Amino acid sequence: MSGARPQDWNQALRALAQATGDEPAIIVLDEVPWLIEQDHEFEGALQTVWDRFLSAKPLLLILVGSDLTMMEALQQYGRPFFGRAARMTIRPLDLADVAGMTKLPAADAIDALLVTGGFPEIVRSWEPEMDRVGFLRQSLDSPLSPLLAAGELTLLGEFPASTHSRMVLEAVGAGERTFANIAGKVGGVNPLPSGTLAPILANLVGKGVVSAELPLSTKADTRNKRYRVADPYLRFWLTFLRRAIADSERGRPDLALRRIERSWSAWRGRAVEPIIRETLARALPDDRWPDTEEIGGWWNRQNNPEIDLVGADKGPVAGQIHFVGSIKWFDNRLFDRHDYDQLVKDGSFVPGATPETPRIAISRAGFESGVPVDQCWGPEELLGVWAG
Repeated sequence: MSGARPQDWNQALRALAQATGDEPAIIVLDEVPWLIEQDHEFEGALQTVWDRFLSAKPLLLILVGSDLTMMEALQQYGRPFFGRAARMTIRPLDLADVAGMTKLPAADAIDALLVTGGFPEIVRSWEPEMDRVGFLRQSLDSPLSPLLAAGELTLLGEFPASTHSRMVLEAVGAGERTFANIAGKVGGVNPLPSGTLAPILANLVGKGVVSAELPLSTKADTRNKRYRVADPYLRFWLTFLRRAIADSERGRPDLALRRIERSWSAWRGRAVEPIIRETLARALPDDRWPDTEEIGGWWNRQNNPEIDLVGADKGPVAGQIHFVGSIKWFDNRLFDRHDYDQLVKDGSFVPGATPETPRIAISRAGFESGVPVDQCWGPEELLGVWAG
């Protein structure tokens, strides 16, 4: 087939079918959502060639795309390729993978996961046993490093600059969590209208880029929805690395590192919460919490109080609250009696919680002796959930 110049996708895919012959083969088509957008005949051509030529051959056809909404739509009833493929979502590396590749202890491996998001290319650039500051100093030195480049390339491909979708995503990445605050951040003096913002947020949630969360309790509450960037790496990139590229290009990566270190502890304290909830959701139910199948948090409109962890039998409206919990993710400060007393006080506001509701605690640095929590988790226990 050397020199062949197919005029359309139908000819191109037929030529590919002929080229494979009868030998086992693997065909990979990347950027499928982009292909669909650019050529509306692609899906029909793929279905026709698959049914007539490719399906009878000993080959594996892999369609790759990062737009979850588009890839899921490809298999919907009424679309040309419906019923002809199995779906597989490729997840980033998990905490145990990151710890294994970086050779870091549990607490530092969680930091590495927050920075890299578990993306293999970025994790691979982390030299074994290198601490976080050393990795950042090395990566910030070049605008072409995987840490800096991956986020920019992802956003350029999915969310072009100056579009409302990009501005909304950047607002969420900057820490705006409520609908009203996002609208104000994007629109400034004239907040973005609800009719414009609502479908944008729905689209970002559908793509898996943004997560929308509701308070978990026995009382329905759909008005206090909170938004966050779903991927840890993209959250880190939007907060710190977007500006760092310009610093690196002009030979001043030290400025970016200084900004990161100045805000690291506060940023990490919020960013680690979804990872801890995901870890507990993977660990539970277990023998101690045999009926706990939903892990979330709870907050009111003022975010005061705000409960880091709520365990329940189901969600978003629970039948029974099994525990409330607090996360203290500091380098050197133990979870102490003051933290416990605050959890007791704040936990009483959660609908469905009672004075007898168990309390759990998560701490990076450890626990003060005698703190009467019902269960405590540290970095090693969290890592063990993924390594087991």
